[in-house]
Amino acid sequence: MSQQNTSILPELKLGKSTEYVDQYDAKQLQAVPRKLMRDSLPNKNQAFLGVDIWTGYEISWLSQSGKPVVYIGEFTFSANSANLVESKSFKLYLNSFNQSKFDSVEQVTALMQQDLSACSGAEVEVTLYPLGQFAKRRVTYLSGDCIDEIDIEISSYNYNPDLLKLDSHKSELVEETLVSHLLKSNCLVTGQPDWASIEICYQGQAFDKASVLQYLIGFRNHNEFHEHCVERIFRDLESRLKPQKLSVYARYTRRGGLDINPLRVSHMSLLKDKTAHRLVRQ
Repeated sequence: MSQQNTSILPELKLGKSTEYVDQYDAKQLQAVPRKLMRDSLPNKNQAFLGVDIWTGYEISWLSQSGKPVVYIGEFTFSANSANLVESKSFKLYLNSFNQSKFDSVEQVTALMQQDLSACSGAEVEVTLYPLGQFAKRRVTYLSGDCIDEIDIEISSYNYNPDLLKLDSHKSELVEETLVSHLLKSNCLVTGQPDWASIEICYQGQAFDKASVLQYLIGFRNHNEFHEHCVERIFRDLESRLKPQKLSVYARYTRRGGLDINPLRVSHMSLLKDKTAHRLVRQ
């Protein structure tokens, strides 16, 4: 990355000792330009289609009588927004509601939508669920062909898109979904590990599944934000294997009461509802 791209990182609260505020404060939110890493991707001038779906498990505030209430939140950001919200700042922002009084869940929802939209630069969908309602969302499993049991030998844990190749034994077009639970990357700022399950749906010439698994394992020592990892995977598959249609969807394990689930697609028709997923590691 260039110095210009990394110049914003020292300004972030991520990785620093931070005082937690418990009175509502929208200024806790910090924006990270999506352009930060996109300049290093293939087809860097091509817009992304998709969303980032966040789940917030630690949301609470006070009613006007002073009684605490708790909710679980779902936040959907457009991949076309100028900024992503830095995750620690998001947690600090949510914590700032803890000792503040509000009239209703509708008031809080509208306030969060206003603040997050302003920070990201595009409209954000916010839904706050009572715990009983969210509990109906059962733990699910990504459907598709799990490639984790393929017998391969790994000699490098470094990012290498040159590993990707098509299956030379198949000439016909296919439509299939590949799933792996072995994706691990590291936070760009702190180096802390980020764990995810990933679903790759495509239509076109058959991917060599072993090469895809080797490529994904190569992220094990790679430092990048969740959203940028998924965009890198999407662009590498798109540019090197040239599918007619492609979607890449990752569900990351939560950290600090938040999980981040980026979805990138080649066609808007692939942008189906993914909010019903909640995996066993989430």
